[in-house]
Amino acid sequence: MVERVKTGIPGLDEILKGGIPRRNVVLLSGGPGTGKSIFSYQYLWSGLQLDEPGVFVALEEHPVQIRINMAQFGWDIRGYEREGRFAIVDAFTSGIGEAARREKYVVPDPEDIGSLVDVLKEAIRDVGAQRVAVDSVSTLYLAKPVLARRTVMLLKRVLSGLGTTSILVSQVSVTERGFGGPGVEHAADGIIRLDLDEVDGQLVRSLIVWKMRGTAHSMRRHLFDITSKGIVVYPDKIVKIGRGFSVETT
Repeated sequence: MVERVKTGIPGLDEILKGGIPRRNVVLLSGGPGTGKSIFSYQYLWSGLQLDEPGVFVALEEHPVQIRINMAQFGWDIRGYEREGRFAIVDAFTSGIGEAARREKYVVPDPEDIGSLVDVLKEAIRDVGAQRVAVDSVSTLYLAKPVLARRTVMLLKRVLSGLGTTSILVSQVSVTERGFGGPGVEHAADGIIRLDLDEVDGQLVRSLIVWKMRGTAHSMRRHLFDITSKGIVVYPDKIVKIGRGFSVETT
């Protein structure tokens, strides 16, 4: 039997036939505004409700802003931080600024992957993390795309080796249908793709599980929404985007 981690995102575990196989490293790919950060927050928050400690690696936003963003959905992680069950790795500020100096886990040089890994390992061990989210891994190789696969493989070895089940957020452009870097699709255990398409003058959100090692999963593109309580996926609503557009209820 495959041991699974419940994502806690309504509808998604059904699509994944019960959840993400434990220790998998999943690439969460999508363009701007698709909900990637919210997905990663929700995944970590859901873990805390199941007594599964977590770590969030902040590469694109200040840790203070991340706490504010999460609290807007009712996910106040400050108490869990005080209890030593949740940690934010600050790989954004380089320790610059008064607020940054109060952070416990600071990466001195976010561009140095070795330095990042060292601080990440410390945070995971300190809180006993079972879940990790990195937002976004693309930041680590934007200037050198050829390093994409190597970077993801390094993180995969560290995260899987420490027993975590992890989400690596991957940025793509609005028109790009790839996954955020050459070869990353082969390095990751799973790929979940979030899309935001303009159809007949309105934006439509959809999700597809491109691959997930260790489990069967839906092969269809599913409608999802971002609500005041987070992401909700509709397993019974299939989105078809091509020459025409339709949402079918199964």
